[in-house]
Amino acid sequence: MSESEEFIIGSEVACSDGVCGDLRRVVVDPVARAITHLAVEPRQRGGTGRLVPIDLVTSSVGKEIRLRCTQSEFHALEDAEETQFLPGASGQWGYPQDQMISLPYYGLGPGGMGAGVIGTGMGVGAVPLGGIGSGTTGPHPATYDHIPVGEVEVRRGDHVDATDGAIGRVQGLVIDPSDHRVTHFLLAEGHLWGEKTVAIPISAVAHVGEVVRLELTKDEVRDLPPVDVDHRD
Repeated sequence: MSESEEFIIGSEVACSDGVCGDLRRVVVDPVARAITHLAVEPRQRGGTGRLVPIDLVTSSVGKEIRLRCTQSEFHALEDAEETQFLPGASGQWGYPQDQMISLPYYGLGPGGMGAGVIGTGMGVGAVPLGGIGSGTTGPHPATYDHIPVGEVEVRRGDHVDATDGAIGRVQGLVIDPSDHRVTHFLLAEGHLWGEKTVAIPISAVAHVGEVVRLELTKDEVRDLPPVDVDHRD
């Protein structure tokens, strides 16, 4: 096994008996700074994504991630998304239309992992119990990513900020396969015609959440050498 493995978000994921889907996000333990799960979405849009424990990964080379399970075993894994049916806004359900549901979120800040609540007012993430539009009186489904308690997710395209402003977007992660610890974040830096991918050491990452924050300036990031990564759209 190689000294490090790249997990490029968007890569094809294959079971022992065929392709099972594409990597859509990774789940990270922010304390250990290690990948714990891969969220894999089946090629058929009607299928349900699965959370794949990192221990099932045998290799990640280029555009393909290989698993040590069959497709039937893959489909028996934990769902990558959860759906809840929320009450309607008025009538027999008895809720005012401007009432919000509170959903928990987790993040890694300067002081370690923290927890909070989204949607207690009109902030980002608030979900009106009446749904979109007016006149909703019955329950409606709300689907959100399933993330194990205390962990955080990383998606392709997540914003990355240097100490002096935005510098790029997440492309993927590099891990040590011996213990699954993240060693580098792969960052797409620059504009369309001059974009390059650089590897940010995990020691230079101050925060992992909706925005990845670095302890490097823009100039320090731009001075890093480019790395060769297979891109997937």
